[in-house]
Amino acid sequence: MTSQQDRSAIKRELQELLILFEISQILDRSLDLGEVVGPALEAIARQMGMLRGTITLLNRQSGEIMIEAAHGLSETQKERGRYRPGEGITGQVVKTGKSAIVPHISDEPMFLDKTGARKRFGKKDISFICVPIKIGNEVIGALSADRLFEEGVSFKEDVRLLSIIASMIAQAVRLRQEAQEEKQRLVEENARLQSALKERFRPSNIVGNSKVMRAVYDLISQVSPSEATVLVRGESGTGKELVAHAIHYNSPRADKPFVKVNCGALPESVVESELFGHERGAFTGAIATRKGRFELAHSGTIFLDEIGDLSPTTQIKLLRVLQEKEFERVGGSTTLKTDVRIITATNRDLELLITQGIFRHDLYYRLNVFPVHIPPLRERKTDIPLLADYFIDKYSRANDKPVLRISTPAIDMLMSYHWPGNVRELENCIERAVLLSSDQVIHSHNLPPTLQTAEASGTGYSGALDTTLETIERDLIVDALKEARGNKAKAARTLGLTERIMGLRVRKHGIDARKFRTLM
Repeated sequence: MTSQQDRSAIKRELQELLILFEISQILDRSLDLGEVVGPALEAIARQMGMLRGTITLLNRQSGEIMIEAAHGLSETQKERGRYRPGEGITGQVVKTGKSAIVPHISDEPMFLDKTGARKRFGKKDISFICVPIKIGNEVIGALSADRLFEEGVSFKEDVRLLSIIASMIAQAVRLRQEAQEEKQRLVEENARLQSALKERFRPSNIVGNSKVMRAVYDLISQVSPSEATVLVRGESGTGKELVAHAIHYNSPRADKPFVKVNCGALPESVVESELFGHERGAFTGAIATRKGRFELAHSGTIFLDEIGDLSPTTQIKLLRVLQEKEFERVGGSTTLKTDVRIITATNRDLELLITQGIFRHDLYYRLNVFPVHIPPLRERKTDIPLLADYFIDKYSRANDKPVLRISTPAIDMLMSYHWPGNVRELENCIERAVLLSSDQVIHSHNLPPTLQTAEASGTGYSGALDTTLETIERDLIVDALKEARGNKAKAARTLGLTERIMGLRVRKHGIDARKFRTLM
């Protein structure tokens, strides 16, 4: 017959096995730690007679130890339970990785009771046990338990059991971390693929990486695969034709014709013939039948630049092409079908032209299916260095003149200018600068006078105010004496001074008026 002690040991072992089995089943339910640690703590409390229990985890970013889950604590009390490594019993366990036993929390000054949960109990009657939660050699948190103090209770057995449970919780934490890391990896991979996709559709013929231009690239990638009519809007020189090119060459019609028409450059008398062609003898000089741009662009794309300059008559015919996909040549009666995608562009205010009766509103609605606005260069100044480098390389090659870099003062001038002519004006400035460069570097003095500032050109005033005023005064007197051929009286009248004051100023500045008498 076994002794009472043996029976107690067997009973405790069976109880421990039941606790561990129940907790293992709870932890297997979900990878979400938040869903399983609460029930696990409740199971420990039920089986061990625990008053309160907490699982605290170390936040790697903030370095703070916070309660992840608790049994016997209110939400407010949980929020108060925050520690730094080494602070209080919990902080010491996380810092050292060693378990701690406090038989009477009232006798332990390091027990801080930050949650305030023990105030309603006599602290002399409460014992506190805290064990580290580890993954390998890394301490990631702590598991702690409160229980009423009992004489003869072996704290070592409680520590052993809590340590086993902490190890099981650590595995759940590890699985959660791996799941989170995998999720983060997938998120990053998705972001990388999206970025690569955007790069794939980023037009190779357009330079710029500013936020506003990335928005334009997104619009190009969205509209290119479709058959939608596109209206490209923007100031002169912003690169509307480049956008039209990008849309065509990223579309299913990329291997078909791309035909450009500058409506503003064509006289009104020939614009219809250019667009729709003409029959022989249709007008004086029409000695042969000629295909128009719409016929030449069949199955491809036609780009109508400066669409706002079309005459009312041509607007009507263009509207028919958009609606019916058909037209007749000038002087002809045969209706021709066309399969062409239309991209238009303008720098004019079409809405204002509509109110003035210059542009047809029905044509406007047909053209404005998918508008793309190109921002002016002053709204995308971060692209200026990229554009400058591109044009430097382009014109260095074209002129067989190596230019290796652009100086910082020159870059500052480019960045501070307002660029009314947009990218086209910048290109012209860089081409000029490349030709003027003499040392393989573009300096500020190589840039056009319209970009020059006092600071960049070295003509700004410097020094004290008095010195500057004296310099200006002397320059004015010298200019007046030059104009008066050294006649101080005449120069004084020009400057609104008396002859006496003029004489004093001349002596003050050490000016010899006689040398100006011989000037032509």
